[in-house]
Amino acid sequence: MNPILLAAATGGSQDLMATLVTLVPMVLIFVVFYFLLIRPQKKKEKQTQQMRNDVQVGDEIVTAGGIVGRVVNIKEDNVVIETGSDRSKIRIKRWAIQTNETIHDNV
Repeated sequence: MNPILLAAATGGSQDLMATLVTLVPMVLIFVVFYFLLIRPQKKKEKQTQQMRNDVQVGDEIVTAGGIVGRVVNIKEDNVVIETGSDRSKIRIKRWAIQTNETIHDNV
């Protein structure tokens, strides 16, 4: 076989191996980030959105600002809560609900 062709063939495979050696770790890092960071975050966001959609009148909620109140009225993306001993009412957006303190039986 011609020595020039043999050198070109081995040089091409070395370039391919060098490219693979640099790309494989980057792909592995992306896969690890996806399973350790991105996927759990999306799952948590989905659960939070489901909790906000399942809020019912009478539930005790806590807003993102720390206001605790009982849901009085729900209209689309607005929620009216009653808070304090004087029963003052506050209208908030549904996205501001951080936790629902009422436990529902999902039977």
